[in-house]
Amino acid sequence: MILPDTAFLHRLADLADAETMPRYRTDIAVDTKVKEGYSFDPVTEADREAEVAIRAEIGAHFPDHAILGEEFGLTGNGRVRWVLDPVDGTRPFICGLPVWGTLIGLTVDGRAELGMMSQPFTRERFWADRDGAWTERDGVRRPLATRDVGSLDRAILHTTSPEHFGDDLAPGFARLKAAVRMIRYGGECYAMAMIAAGRIDLAIEPSLQPYDIVALIPIIERAGGVVTRLDGGRAEEGGAVLVAATPALHAEALRILG
Repeated sequence: MILPDTAFLHRLADLADAETMPRYRTDIAVDTKVKEGYSFDPVTEADREAEVAIRAEIGAHFPDHAILGEEFGLTGNGRVRWVLDPVDGTRPFICGLPVWGTLIGLTVDGRAELGMMSQPFTRERFWADRDGAWTERDGVRRPLATRDVGSLDRAILHTTSPEHFGDDLAPGFARLKAAVRMIRYGGECYAMAMIAAGRIDLAIEPSLQPYDIVALIPIIERAGGVVTRLDGGRAEEGGAVLVAATPALHAEALRILG
């Protein structure tokens, strides 16, 4: 099977950037979607138009590929599926905080194989292809690699927000928070990229959708990290997800989470 090359991933990111950046830090209209567990789930013209642009390009070059996107759902079927979040982090997008990004993932038989995260305001891209995981800013490219801090008491933990940890996850999250050196909130997909870049060591998210995580899985894995659900299974379908910079740290965190 011939998969899209890295240049095509960058082409899709270029198209998304052209829709998101002109609308960033403007008085853009904000709507809300119905989402279980949320009283407000924002969506903007940037989300919709970026996904439209990505879908059109994929359809022109790979009409037999399925596409799952946050804004327009699933189209097509088959072994190869694109998984898109045109603006992952719509909340920080509308707040003017540059921790959002466009997520472009590709699965084959349900397993994440390619991934791209584009953050056009900081002029950064993070991606994974068959050769490894990479980042580029202003034309300077370098490989991504997670770091090994050794143990939880030296680790930095991230979660987007503590408010969505329900009664089943709250005790384990409290234990993990107490075991690490530091915890930070609100980094969205950018914090996940920082695990691949060796700046953060752990992330836990209680309720992800496939489009929130598929693009990030190969980036983190090929940088040396581990991405699973809390039951230890693959994370392509989302759910409660734990990300760690090393297998040992992942195992230690899972043990504490119970």
